[in-house]
Amino acid sequence: MRVIHLGTFCVFLVLWPAAFAKTNFTQCLQMLNDGTFGDHPDGARNNKGMQVPAVDATAVSYDFCKTSCGAGPEPFSWTTFSTQFSSWLLPWLALLSQLPFGSTFPTDDVVSVFLTVGSPALAAYSLILTILNGKWVSRRLSGIRYPNVHYIWRVLNSLQQSSLNIDDSEGMLASLVILPENDEWWEEMAHGLDYTQTWSPSTISQIAWVFIAYLFTVIVSFLDTPDSVTANSNGQGVGSGFLWLLPIVIGWLQLSPKCDSARVGEAFFRADGKAFRATDDPTRPALASESTGHRALSLSSYKDSEARHDEEASAPIYNYARVLPWIANVERVFSVLHTAAERAACNEPVSPDARWKPADRHKCVADDNRRGTLEQVLLYACRPRAPQTGRIDPDFVSRFMIATAMAFFLQWATVGGAIIAVWFTPAIGLGCRSGSYLLYAAVGTIVWAIMVTSSFFAYYSTMESSDTLCARHSRMASRRAAGIIAVLLRRFGKFLATLNSIWIVLCCILQFSSSFDTCWCNASVLGLGKDAFYVISFLPSDIRAMTRAWILGIVLALGSAVVFGIFVYLHINPPSPAPPKRV
Repeated sequence: MRVIHLGTFCVFLVLWPAAFAKTNFTQCLQMLNDGTFGDHPDGARNNKGMQVPAVDATAVSYDFCKTSCGAGPEPFSWTTFSTQFSSWLLPWLALLSQLPFGSTFPTDDVVSVFLTVGSPALAAYSLILTILNGKWVSRRLSGIRYPNVHYIWRVLNSLQQSSLNIDDSEGMLASLVILPENDEWWEEMAHGLDYTQTWSPSTISQIAWVFIAYLFTVIVSFLDTPDSVTANSNGQGVGSGFLWLLPIVIGWLQLSPKCDSARVGEAFFRADGKAFRATDDPTRPALASESTGHRALSLSSYKDSEARHDEEASAPIYNYARVLPWIANVERVFSVLHTAAERAACNEPVSPDARWKPADRHKCVADDNRRGTLEQVLLYACRPRAPQTGRIDPDFVSRFMIATAMAFFLQWATVGGAIIAVWFTPAIGLGCRSGSYLLYAAVGTIVWAIMVTSSFFAYYSTMESSDTLCARHSRMASRRAAGIIAVLLRRFGKFLATLNSIWIVLCCILQFSSSFDTCWCNASVLGLGKDAFYVISFLPSDIRAMTRAWILGIVLALGSAVVFGIFVYLHINPPSPAPPKRV
Protein backbone atom coordinates (compact mmCIF):
# COMPACT_ATOMS: atom_id res chain seq x y z
CA MET A 1 0.00 0.00 0.00
CA ARG A 2 2.88 2.37 0.76
CA VAL A 3 4.31 1.67 -2.70
CA ILE A 4 0.99 2.60 -4.31
CA HIS A 5 0.79 5.82 -2.29
CA LEU A 6 4.39 6.66 -3.17
CA GLY A 7 3.72 6.02 -6.86
CA THR A 8 0.61 8.22 -6.75
CA PHE A 9 2.58 10.98 -5.04
CA CYS A 10 5.34 10.78 -7.68
CA VAL A 11 2.82 10.98 -10.53
CA PHE A 12 1.19 13.96 -8.80
CA LEU A 13 4.54 15.75 -8.60
CA VAL A 14 5.22 15.00 -12.26
CA LEU A 15 1.85 16.29 -13.50
CA TRP A 16 1.65 19.31 -11.18
CA PRO A 17 3.80 21.74 -13.26
CA ALA A 18 2.00 20.87 -16.50
CA ALA A 19 -1.44 21.16 -14.91
CA PHE A 20 -0.98 24.90 -14.30
CA ALA A 21 1.26 25.71 -17.27
CA LYS A 22 0.20 28.50 -19.63
CA THR A 23 2.88 28.29 -22.31
CA ASN A 24 1.53 28.19 -25.87
CA PHE A 25 4.28 27.70 -28.44
CA THR A 26 1.92 27.78 -31.43
CA GLN A 27 0.62 31.16 -30.35
CA CYS A 28 4.16 32.37 -29.77
CA LEU A 29 5.12 31.41 -33.35
CA GLN A 30 2.01 33.17 -34.68
CA MET A 31 3.00 36.33 -32.84
CA LEU A 32 6.49 36.05 -34.30
CA ASN A 33 5.10 35.68 -37.84
CA ASP A 34 2.80 38.69 -37.28
CA GLY A 35 5.78 40.93 -36.41
CA THR A 36 5.09 41.27 -32.70
CA PHE A 37 8.81 40.77 -32.00
CA GLY A 38 9.99 42.75 -35.04
CA ASP A 39 10.59 41.86 -38.68
CA HIS A 40 14.06 40.35 -38.20
CA PRO A 41 14.39 39.10 -34.64
CA ASP A 42 17.48 37.07 -33.78
CA GLY A 43 15.38 34.07 -32.76
CA ALA A 44 13.49 33.47 -36.04
CA ARG A 45 14.58 30.16 -37.58
CA ASN A 46 13.56 27.73 -40.26
CA ASN A 47 13.41 23.99 -39.69
CA LYS A 48 17.09 23.64 -40.54
CA GLY A 49 18.07 26.06 -37.80
CA MET A 50 18.97 28.89 -40.18
CA GLN A 51 18.00 32.47 -39.35
CA VAL A 52 15.10 33.79 -41.47
CA PRO A 53 12.72 36.76 -41.48
CA ALA A 54 9.98 36.62 -38.89
CA VAL A 55 7.23 36.09 -41.45
CA ASP A 56 8.96 32.92 -42.74
CA ALA A 57 9.84 31.48 -39.35
CA THR A 58 8.69 27.93 -38.52
CA ALA A 59 11.07 27.51 -35.59
CA VAL A 60 12.71 29.63 -32.92
CA SER A 61 16.08 29.58 -31.25
CA TYR A 62 16.34 28.20 -27.75
CA ASP A 63 17.18 31.58 -26.21
CA PHE A 64 14.26 33.27 -27.97
CA CYS A 65 11.96 30.46 -26.88
CA LYS A 66 12.88 30.91 -23.24
CA THR A 67 12.60 34.68 -23.16
CA SER A 68 9.65 35.25 -25.48
CA CYS A 69 7.55 32.07 -25.43
CA GLY A 70 8.11 30.83 -21.89
CA ALA A 71 10.43 28.31 -20.26
CA GLY A 72 7.65 26.15 -18.85
CA PRO A 73 5.78 23.23 -20.46
CA GLU A 74 2.58 23.40 -22.44
CA PRO A 75 -0.67 22.94 -20.49
CA PHE A 76 -1.64 19.45 -19.42
CA SER A 77 -4.43 17.85 -21.44
CA TRP A 78 -6.25 14.97 -19.75
CA THR A 79 -7.74 13.80 -23.04
CA THR A 80 -4.33 13.53 -24.68
CA PHE A 81 -2.72 11.99 -21.62
CA SER A 82 -5.39 9.33 -21.04
CA THR A 83 -5.49 8.36 -24.72
CA GLN A 84 -1.73 8.09 -25.06
CA PHE A 85 -1.22 6.36 -21.71
CA SER A 86 -3.95 3.75 -22.24
CA SER A 87 -2.88 3.09 -25.85
CA TRP A 88 0.90 3.00 -25.62
CA LEU A 89 1.94 2.26 -22.02
CA LEU A 90 -0.88 0.60 -20.08
CA PRO A 91 -0.91 -2.67 -22.11
CA TRP A 92 2.80 -3.20 -21.42
CA LEU A 93 2.39 -2.56 -17.70
CA ALA A 94 -0.49 -5.05 -17.64
CA LEU A 95 1.65 -7.63 -19.44
CA LEU A 96 4.08 -7.64 -16.50
CA SER A 97 1.53 -9.74 -14.60
CA GLN A 98 2.26 -12.64 -16.98
CA LEU A 99 5.89 -12.92 -15.89
CA PRO A 100 6.56 -16.16 -13.99
CA PHE A 101 6.69 -15.79 -10.22
CA GLY A 102 6.34 -18.37 -7.44
CA SER A 103 9.00 -17.38 -4.89
CA THR A 104 8.43 -18.27 -1.25
CA PHE A 105 8.56 -14.62 -0.22
CA PRO A 106 6.34 -12.14 -2.15
CA THR A 107 9.05 -9.48 -1.85
CA ASP A 108 11.30 -11.56 -4.11
CA ASP A 109 8.57 -11.58 -6.77
CA VAL A 110 8.14 -7.82 -6.49
CA VAL A 111 11.88 -7.29 -6.82
CA SER A 112 11.88 -9.60 -9.85
CA VAL A 113 9.49 -7.18 -11.60
CA PHE A 114 11.79 -4.25 -10.86
CA LEU A 115 14.77 -6.26 -12.09
CA THR A 116 12.95 -7.14 -15.30
CA VAL A 117 11.82 -3.61 -16.11
CA GLY A 118 15.00 -2.03 -14.76
CA SER A 119 17.24 -4.33 -16.81
CA PRO A 120 15.70 -6.05 -19.85
CA ALA A 121 19.21 -7.37 -20.53
CA LEU A 122 19.20 -9.29 -17.24
CA ALA A 123 15.75 -10.76 -17.97
CA ALA A 124 16.79 -11.84 -21.48
CA TYR A 125 20.12 -13.17 -20.19
CA SER A 126 18.43 -15.39 -17.58
CA LEU A 127 15.95 -16.70 -20.17
CA ILE A 128 18.54 -17.55 -22.83
CA LEU A 129 20.95 -19.04 -20.30
CA THR A 130 18.19 -21.26 -18.89
CA ILE A 131 17.31 -22.53 -22.37
CA LEU A 132 20.95 -23.16 -23.30
CA ASN A 133 21.55 -24.93 -20.00
CA GLY A 134 18.66 -27.29 -20.72
CA LYS A 135 20.17 -28.08 -24.11
CA TRP A 136 23.62 -28.52 -22.55
CA VAL A 137 22.51 -30.99 -19.87
CA SER A 138 20.71 -33.01 -22.56
CA ARG A 139 23.93 -33.25 -24.54
CA ARG A 140 25.95 -33.88 -21.39
CA LEU A 141 23.92 -36.98 -20.56
CA SER A 142 23.47 -38.20 -24.11
CA GLY A 143 25.14 -41.48 -24.96
CA ILE A 144 25.04 -42.73 -21.36
CA ARG A 145 23.40 -46.14 -21.15
CA TYR A 146 22.24 -46.51 -17.59
CA PRO A 147 18.82 -46.63 -15.92
CA ASN A 148 16.93 -43.39 -15.23
CA VAL A 149 18.97 -41.16 -17.56
CA HIS A 150 15.75 -39.81 -19.04
CA TYR A 151 14.34 -38.96 -15.59
CA ILE A 152 17.64 -37.59 -14.29
CA TRP A 153 17.76 -35.17 -17.22
CA ARG A 154 14.21 -34.02 -16.61
CA VAL A 155 14.79 -33.53 -12.90
CA LEU A 156 18.04 -31.58 -13.29
CA ASN A 157 16.62 -29.41 -16.06
CA SER A 158 13.49 -28.64 -14.04
CA LEU A 159 15.49 -27.63 -10.97
CA GLN A 160 17.21 -24.68 -12.62
CA GLN A 161 14.76 -22.43 -10.75
CA SER A 162 15.55 -24.01 -7.36
CA SER A 163 18.39 -23.73 -4.88
CA LEU A 164 19.50 -27.30 -5.49
CA ASN A 165 21.86 -28.95 -3.03
CA ILE A 166 23.58 -32.31 -3.60
CA ASP A 167 24.95 -34.26 -0.65
CA ASP A 168 27.08 -37.35 -1.18
CA SER A 169 27.88 -37.90 2.46
CA GLU A 170 27.12 -41.43 3.61
CA GLY A 171 26.93 -42.49 -0.05
CA MET A 172 23.59 -40.74 -0.64
CA LEU A 173 24.20 -39.61 -4.23
CA ALA A 174 25.90 -42.82 -5.31
CA SER A 175 23.05 -44.85 -3.83
CA LEU A 176 20.42 -42.66 -5.50
CA VAL A 177 21.97 -43.17 -8.94
CA ILE A 178 23.05 -46.81 -8.70
CA LEU A 179 20.57 -48.74 -6.55
CA PRO A 180 17.57 -50.16 -8.47
CA GLU A 181 15.31 -49.40 -5.50
CA ASN A 182 15.69 -45.68 -6.33
CA ASP A 183 14.20 -45.99 -9.81
CA GLU A 184 10.84 -45.08 -8.33
CA TRP A 185 12.35 -41.98 -6.70
CA TRP A 186 13.59 -40.59 -10.03
CA GLU A 187 10.29 -41.36 -11.74
CA GLU A 188 8.23 -39.86 -8.91
CA MET A 189 10.41 -36.74 -8.84
CA ALA A 190 10.23 -36.27 -12.61
CA HIS A 191 6.45 -36.60 -12.59
CA GLY A 192 6.15 -34.28 -9.59
CA LEU A 193 8.02 -31.56 -11.49
CA ASP A 194 6.11 -32.17 -14.71
CA TYR A 195 3.58 -29.38 -14.55
CA THR A 196 2.91 -26.38 -16.76
CA GLN A 197 1.58 -22.92 -16.05
CA THR A 198 1.38 -21.67 -19.61
CA TRP A 199 -1.03 -20.57 -22.27
CA SER A 200 -4.21 -20.19 -20.26
CA PRO A 201 -7.05 -18.40 -22.07
CA SER A 202 -6.43 -15.25 -20.04
CA THR A 203 -2.73 -15.31 -20.91
CA ILE A 204 -3.37 -15.77 -24.62
CA SER A 205 -5.99 -13.02 -24.66
CA GLN A 206 -3.72 -10.60 -22.81
CA ILE A 207 -0.75 -11.19 -25.11
CA ALA A 208 -3.02 -10.86 -28.13
CA TRP A 209 -4.49 -7.66 -26.68
CA VAL A 210 -1.03 -6.15 -26.19
CA PHE A 211 0.14 -7.05 -29.68
CA ILE A 212 -3.05 -5.91 -31.43
CA ALA A 213 -3.13 -2.68 -29.42
CA TYR A 214 0.47 -2.03 -30.42
CA LEU A 215 -0.27 -2.62 -34.11
CA PHE A 216 -3.38 -0.45 -34.06
CA THR A 217 -1.67 2.46 -32.33
CA VAL A 218 1.25 2.27 -34.76
CA ILE A 219 -1.11 2.33 -37.74
CA VAL A 220 -3.11 5.23 -36.32
CA SER A 221 0.07 7.19 -35.59
CA PHE A 222 1.00 7.06 -39.28
CA LEU A 223 -2.48 8.08 -40.40
CA ASP A 224 -2.75 11.27 -38.33
CA THR A 225 0.92 12.30 -38.32
CA PRO A 226 0.41 15.91 -39.46
CA ASP A 227 -2.11 16.58 -36.68
CA SER A 228 -0.13 15.40 -33.65
CA VAL A 229 3.52 14.91 -34.51
CA THR A 230 4.88 15.16 -30.99
CA ALA A 231 2.25 12.84 -29.51
CA ASN A 232 2.85 10.22 -32.18
CA SER A 233 6.60 10.50 -31.75
CA ASN A 234 6.18 9.93 -28.01
CA GLY A 235 3.96 6.91 -28.63
CA GLN A 236 6.36 5.40 -31.14
CA GLY A 237 9.15 5.71 -28.60
CA VAL A 238 7.19 4.11 -25.77
CA GLY A 239 5.88 1.29 -27.97
CA SER A 240 9.33 0.36 -29.25
CA GLY A 241 10.98 0.88 -25.87
CA PHE A 242 8.79 -1.75 -24.18
CA LEU A 243 8.63 -4.19 -27.07
CA TRP A 244 11.33 -6.35 -25.46
CA LEU A 245 8.75 -7.48 -22.90
CA LEU A 246 6.71 -9.45 -25.44
CA PRO A 247 9.39 -12.04 -26.40
CA ILE A 248 10.48 -12.31 -22.76
CA VAL A 249 6.97 -13.21 -21.58
CA ILE A 250 6.32 -15.55 -24.51
CA GLY A 251 9.72 -17.20 -24.02
CA TRP A 252 9.05 -17.96 -20.36
CA LEU A 253 5.59 -19.25 -21.20
CA GLN A 254 7.06 -21.59 -23.80
CA LEU A 255 9.73 -22.78 -21.39
CA SER A 256 7.29 -23.21 -18.50
CA PRO A 257 9.89 -22.92 -15.71
CA LYS A 258 9.28 -24.90 -12.54
CA CYS A 259 9.33 -21.82 -10.32
CA ASP A 260 6.43 -22.54 -7.96
CA SER A 261 8.36 -23.07 -4.74
CA ALA A 262 5.40 -24.76 -3.04
CA ARG A 263 4.95 -27.34 -5.82
CA VAL A 264 8.66 -28.04 -6.06
CA GLY A 265 8.83 -28.54 -2.30
CA GLU A 266 5.84 -30.87 -2.49
CA ALA A 267 7.57 -32.90 -5.23
CA PHE A 268 10.58 -33.39 -2.95
CA PHE A 269 8.34 -34.30 -0.02
CA ARG A 270 6.40 -36.93 -1.98
CA ALA A 271 9.54 -38.49 -3.44
CA ASP A 272 11.36 -38.45 -0.12
CA GLY A 273 9.73 -41.68 1.08
CA LYS A 274 11.06 -43.58 -1.92
CA ALA A 275 14.77 -42.78 -1.54
CA PHE A 276 17.07 -45.61 -0.40
CA ARG A 277 20.70 -45.72 0.62
CA ALA A 278 23.07 -48.65 0.54
CA THR A 279 23.94 -50.49 3.77
CA ASP A 280 26.28 -53.27 4.78
CA ASP A 281 23.69 -55.76 3.54
CA PRO A 282 23.45 -55.56 -0.29
CA THR A 283 20.01 -57.17 -0.29
CA ARG A 284 18.48 -54.77 2.25
CA PRO A 285 19.04 -51.08 1.47
CA ALA A 286 17.53 -48.71 4.01
CA LEU A 287 15.09 -45.88 3.50
CA ALA A 288 17.05 -42.66 3.68
CA SER A 289 14.30 -41.01 5.69
CA GLU A 290 14.65 -43.66 8.41
CA SER A 291 18.42 -43.97 8.57
CA THR A 292 19.82 -40.44 8.18
CA GLY A 293 18.87 -36.79 8.00
CA HIS A 294 20.87 -36.30 4.79
CA ARG A 295 19.36 -36.35 1.32
CA ALA A 296 21.17 -36.76 -1.98
CA LEU A 297 19.08 -34.02 -3.60
CA SER A 298 17.41 -31.32 -1.55
CA LEU A 299 16.54 -27.62 -1.56
CA SER A 300 19.16 -25.47 0.10
CA SER A 301 18.46 -22.74 2.61
CA TYR A 302 21.18 -20.10 2.71
CA LYS A 303 20.16 -18.46 5.96
CA ASP A 304 23.79 -18.25 7.02
CA SER A 305 25.01 -17.08 3.60
CA GLU A 306 23.60 -13.70 2.66
CA ALA A 307 25.74 -13.76 -0.49
CA ARG A 308 23.61 -16.56 -1.98
CA HIS A 309 20.20 -15.26 -0.98
CA ASP A 310 18.98 -14.83 -4.56
CA GLU A 311 19.45 -18.53 -5.27
CA GLU A 312 16.47 -19.29 -3.00
CA ALA A 313 14.13 -16.94 -4.90
CA SER A 314 12.50 -19.20 -7.48
CA ALA A 315 11.37 -16.46 -9.90
CA PRO A 316 13.24 -17.35 -13.12
CA ILE A 317 15.02 -14.02 -13.49
CA TYR A 318 17.16 -15.11 -10.53
CA ASN A 319 18.60 -17.93 -12.64
CA TYR A 320 21.57 -15.63 -13.22
CA ALA A 321 22.49 -16.30 -9.57
CA ARG A 322 21.93 -20.08 -9.69
CA VAL A 323 23.70 -20.99 -12.90
CA LEU A 324 27.17 -21.72 -11.50
CA PRO A 325 26.10 -23.87 -8.50
CA TRP A 326 23.55 -25.62 -10.74
CA ILE A 327 26.25 -26.53 -13.26
CA ALA A 328 28.47 -27.80 -10.44
CA ASN A 329 25.63 -30.01 -9.20
CA VAL A 330 24.95 -31.35 -12.68
CA GLU A 331 28.62 -32.27 -13.00
CA ARG A 332 28.51 -34.15 -9.70
CA VAL A 333 25.53 -36.21 -10.83
CA PHE A 334 27.13 -36.72 -14.24
CA SER A 335 30.35 -37.96 -12.66
CA VAL A 336 28.53 -40.70 -10.72
CA LEU A 337 26.25 -41.60 -13.62
CA HIS A 338 29.02 -41.65 -16.22
CA THR A 339 31.32 -43.76 -14.05
CA ALA A 340 28.58 -46.27 -13.30
CA ALA A 341 27.68 -46.47 -17.00
CA GLU A 342 31.31 -47.07 -17.98
CA ARG A 343 31.63 -49.91 -15.47
CA ALA A 344 28.33 -51.39 -16.60
CA ALA A 345 29.52 -51.23 -20.23
CA CYS A 346 32.46 -53.41 -19.15
CA ASN A 347 30.02 -55.89 -17.52
CA GLU A 348 31.21 -55.02 -14.03
CA PRO A 349 28.54 -55.51 -11.34
CA VAL A 350 28.55 -53.36 -8.23
CA SER A 351 29.51 -56.35 -6.08
CA PRO A 352 32.85 -57.85 -7.16
CA ASP A 353 31.70 -61.22 -5.84
CA ALA A 354 28.67 -61.34 -8.13
CA ARG A 355 28.52 -62.48 -11.72
CA TRP A 356 27.26 -60.17 -14.44
CA LYS A 357 23.68 -60.92 -15.46
CA PRO A 358 22.36 -59.87 -18.87
CA ALA A 359 19.39 -57.51 -18.86
CA ASP A 360 16.05 -58.17 -20.51
CA ARG A 361 14.83 -56.07 -23.40
CA HIS A 362 13.08 -53.59 -21.09
CA LYS A 363 16.24 -52.53 -19.21
CA CYS A 364 19.75 -51.57 -20.16
CA VAL A 365 21.25 -52.93 -16.89
CA ALA A 366 19.78 -55.76 -14.81
CA ASP A 367 18.79 -54.89 -11.24
CA ASP A 368 21.02 -57.59 -9.73
CA ASN A 369 24.09 -55.93 -11.26
CA ARG A 370 23.30 -52.69 -9.40
CA ARG A 371 23.22 -54.06 -5.85
CA GLY A 372 26.04 -53.97 -3.35
CA THR A 373 27.17 -52.82 0.06
CA LEU A 374 27.68 -49.15 0.89
CA GLU A 375 31.45 -49.48 0.41
CA GLN A 376 30.98 -51.25 -2.92
CA VAL A 377 28.53 -48.62 -4.16
CA LEU A 378 30.94 -45.84 -3.25
CA LEU A 379 33.83 -47.57 -5.02
CA TYR A 380 31.64 -48.25 -8.05
CA ALA A 381 30.84 -44.54 -8.41
CA CYS A 382 34.38 -43.37 -7.75
CA ARG A 383 36.25 -42.04 -10.77
CA PRO A 384 40.01 -42.70 -10.97
CA ARG A 385 40.60 -39.06 -11.91
CA ALA A 386 38.03 -36.78 -10.43
CA PRO A 387 37.53 -33.45 -12.19
CA GLN A 388 39.23 -30.49 -10.57
CA THR A 389 36.80 -28.28 -8.69
CA GLY A 390 36.60 -24.55 -9.27
CA ARG A 391 37.37 -24.68 -12.98
CA ILE A 392 35.28 -22.72 -15.47
CA ASP A 393 33.78 -25.06 -18.01
CA PRO A 394 34.52 -23.88 -21.60
CA ASP A 395 30.99 -24.89 -22.52
CA PHE A 396 29.64 -22.47 -19.93
CA VAL A 397 31.80 -19.66 -21.32
CA SER A 398 30.25 -20.26 -24.74
CA ARG A 399 26.72 -20.27 -23.32
CA PHE A 400 27.49 -17.17 -21.28
CA MET A 401 28.70 -15.27 -24.35
CA ILE A 402 25.68 -16.30 -26.43
CA ALA A 403 23.24 -15.35 -23.67
CA THR A 404 24.99 -12.01 -23.17
CA ALA A 405 24.98 -11.22 -26.89
CA MET A 406 21.28 -12.07 -27.25
CA ALA A 407 20.40 -10.06 -24.13
CA PHE A 408 22.23 -6.95 -25.35
CA PHE A 409 20.80 -7.39 -28.83
CA LEU A 410 17.21 -7.46 -27.59
CA GLN A 411 17.56 -4.59 -25.13
CA TRP A 412 19.53 -2.20 -27.30
CA ALA A 413 17.60 -2.94 -30.51
CA THR A 414 14.18 -2.35 -28.95
CA VAL A 415 15.23 0.68 -26.90
CA GLY A 416 17.29 1.80 -29.90
CA GLY A 417 14.09 1.81 -31.93
CA ALA A 418 12.60 4.14 -29.33
CA ILE A 419 15.65 6.40 -29.49
CA ILE A 420 15.43 6.60 -33.29
CA ALA A 421 11.73 7.51 -33.18
CA VAL A 422 12.29 10.57 -30.98
CA TRP A 423 15.84 11.45 -32.09
CA PHE A 424 14.74 12.24 -35.65
CA THR A 425 11.80 14.38 -34.58
CA PRO A 426 12.97 17.95 -35.32
CA ALA A 427 15.01 19.47 -33.94
CA ILE A 428 17.05 16.38 -34.75
CA GLY A 429 19.48 15.44 -32.01
CA LEU A 430 19.81 14.25 -28.44
CA GLY A 431 17.02 15.64 -26.32
CA CYS A 432 15.05 14.86 -23.19
CA ARG A 433 13.15 11.95 -24.75
CA SER A 434 16.02 10.27 -26.59
CA GLY A 435 18.34 10.96 -23.66
CA SER A 436 15.88 9.29 -21.28
CA TYR A 437 15.81 6.11 -23.38
CA LEU A 438 19.57 6.15 -23.79
CA LEU A 439 20.06 6.49 -20.03
CA TYR A 440 17.53 3.70 -19.43
CA ALA A 441 19.36 1.27 -21.73
CA ALA A 442 22.76 2.22 -20.31
CA VAL A 443 21.65 1.75 -16.70
CA GLY A 444 19.96 -1.54 -17.65
CA THR A 445 23.28 -2.76 -19.01
CA ILE A 446 25.09 -1.64 -15.86
CA VAL A 447 22.54 -3.49 -13.71
CA TRP A 448 23.16 -6.65 -15.74
CA ALA A 449 26.92 -6.32 -15.21
CA ILE A 450 26.53 -5.70 -11.48
CA MET A 451 24.15 -8.61 -10.86
CA VAL A 452 26.12 -11.13 -12.93
CA THR A 453 29.36 -10.07 -11.26
CA SER A 454 27.75 -10.43 -7.84
CA SER A 455 26.72 -14.01 -8.71
CA PHE A 456 30.33 -14.89 -9.56
CA PHE A 457 31.58 -13.46 -6.26
CA ALA A 458 28.79 -15.24 -4.36
CA TYR A 459 29.67 -18.59 -5.92
CA TYR A 460 33.36 -18.14 -5.19
CA SER A 461 32.63 -17.19 -1.57
CA THR A 462 31.02 -20.58 -0.85
CA MET A 463 32.66 -22.77 -3.48
CA GLU A 464 33.82 -26.16 -2.31
CA SER A 465 37.50 -26.87 -2.79
CA SER A 466 39.73 -29.89 -2.82
CA ASP A 467 42.68 -27.91 -1.44
CA THR A 468 44.68 -29.07 1.53
CA LEU A 469 43.71 -27.85 4.98
CA CYS A 470 46.44 -25.20 5.04
CA ALA A 471 45.56 -23.93 1.59
CA ARG A 472 41.91 -23.85 2.57
CA HIS A 473 42.62 -21.63 5.57
CA SER A 474 44.65 -19.25 3.42
CA ARG A 475 41.66 -18.75 1.14
CA MET A 476 39.16 -18.00 3.89
CA ALA A 477 39.90 -14.28 4.02
CA SER A 478 39.53 -13.82 0.28
CA ARG A 479 36.26 -15.74 0.26
CA ARG A 480 34.84 -13.70 3.11
CA ALA A 481 35.75 -10.57 1.16
CA ALA A 482 34.13 -12.02 -1.96
CA GLY A 483 30.94 -12.69 0.01
CA ILE A 484 30.81 -9.10 1.26
CA ILE A 485 31.40 -7.75 -2.26
CA ALA A 486 28.66 -10.02 -3.62
CA VAL A 487 26.12 -8.72 -1.10
CA LEU A 488 27.02 -5.07 -1.72
CA LEU A 489 26.89 -5.48 -5.49
CA ARG A 490 23.57 -7.31 -5.38
CA ARG A 491 21.92 -4.71 -3.18
CA PHE A 492 23.25 -1.84 -5.25
CA GLY A 493 22.16 -3.56 -8.47
CA LYS A 494 18.62 -4.06 -7.20
CA PHE A 495 18.46 -0.47 -5.99
CA LEU A 496 19.67 0.76 -9.37
CA ALA A 497 17.19 -1.49 -11.21
CA THR A 498 14.33 -0.16 -9.07
CA LEU A 499 15.28 3.42 -9.84
CA ASN A 500 15.65 2.61 -13.53
CA SER A 501 12.22 0.97 -13.74
CA ILE A 502 10.60 3.92 -11.99
CA TRP A 503 12.56 6.27 -14.24
CA ILE A 504 11.35 4.77 -17.53
CA VAL A 505 7.71 4.74 -16.43
CA LEU A 506 7.92 8.34 -15.21
CA CYS A 507 9.60 9.36 -18.47
CA CYS A 508 6.69 7.92 -20.42
CA ILE A 509 4.25 9.79 -18.19
CA LEU A 510 6.25 12.99 -18.67
CA GLN A 511 5.97 12.62 -22.42
CA PHE A 512 2.22 12.02 -22.40
CA SER A 513 1.56 14.82 -19.89
CA SER A 514 3.34 17.50 -22.01
CA SER A 515 5.95 17.94 -19.27
CA PHE A 516 8.66 17.39 -21.90
CA ASP A 517 7.09 19.99 -24.20
CA THR A 518 9.44 22.73 -23.08
CA CYS A 519 11.95 24.90 -24.89
CA TRP A 520 14.87 22.98 -23.42
CA CYS A 521 13.54 19.52 -24.32
CA ASN A 522 12.06 20.27 -27.74
CA ALA A 523 15.14 22.22 -28.82
CA SER A 524 17.39 19.19 -28.22
CA VAL A 525 19.78 21.29 -26.17
CA LEU A 526 21.61 18.14 -24.99
CA GLY A 527 22.75 17.43 -28.54
CA LEU A 528 22.74 20.81 -30.28
CA GLY A 529 24.14 22.96 -27.47
CA LYS A 530 24.28 26.69 -28.24
CA ASP A 531 22.84 26.11 -31.72
CA ALA A 532 19.67 24.53 -30.34
CA PHE A 533 16.35 25.54 -31.87
CA TYR A 534 12.72 24.49 -31.44
CA VAL A 535 10.69 23.46 -34.49
CA ILE A 536 7.08 24.52 -33.85
CA SER A 537 5.55 24.13 -37.31
CA PHE A 538 6.39 20.96 -39.25
CA LEU A 539 6.67 20.97 -43.04
CA PRO A 540 5.71 18.07 -45.34
CA SER A 541 9.40 17.25 -45.81
CA ASP A 542 9.78 16.95 -42.03
CA ILE A 543 6.79 14.61 -41.86
CA ARG A 544 8.24 12.38 -44.58
CA ALA A 545 11.64 12.24 -42.84
CA MET A 546 10.03 11.43 -39.48
CA THR A 547 7.88 8.74 -41.07
CA ARG A 548 10.99 7.05 -42.47
CA ALA A 549 12.67 7.26 -39.05
CA TRP A 550 9.61 5.78 -37.35
CA ILE A 551 9.51 2.91 -39.82
CA LEU A 552 13.21 2.26 -39.19
CA GLY A 553 12.65 2.27 -35.42
CA ILE A 554 9.68 -0.09 -35.67
CA VAL A 555 11.55 -2.47 -37.98
CA LEU A 556 14.56 -2.47 -35.64
CA ALA A 557 12.51 -3.07 -32.48
CA LEU A 558 10.01 -5.51 -33.93
CA GLY A 559 12.66 -7.33 -35.96
CA SER A 560 14.88 -7.85 -32.91
CA ALA A 561 11.91 -9.17 -30.93
CA VAL A 562 11.09 -11.62 -33.73
CA VAL A 563 14.72 -12.78 -34.06
CA PHE A 564 14.94 -13.25 -30.30
CA GLY A 565 11.69 -15.21 -30.29
CA ILE A 566 12.88 -17.45 -33.15
CA PHE A 567 16.13 -18.15 -31.27
CA VAL A 568 14.14 -19.17 -28.20
CA TYR A 569 11.82 -21.39 -30.24
CA LEU A 570 14.71 -23.21 -31.93
CA HIS A 571 16.48 -24.04 -28.66
CA ILE A 572 13.64 -24.50 -26.20
CA ASN A 573 12.88 -28.22 -26.57
CA PRO A 574 16.09 -30.26 -26.63
CA PRO A 575 15.75 -33.99 -27.24
CA SER A 576 15.90 -36.40 -24.33
CA PRO A 577 19.36 -37.96 -23.85
CA ALA A 578 17.71 -41.39 -23.50
CA PRO A 579 14.27 -42.86 -24.12
CA PRO A 580 11.95 -43.20 -21.12
CA LYS A 581 11.66 -46.49 -19.30
CA ARG A 582 9.75 -49.08 -21.30
CA VAL A 583 6.99 -51.02 -19.61
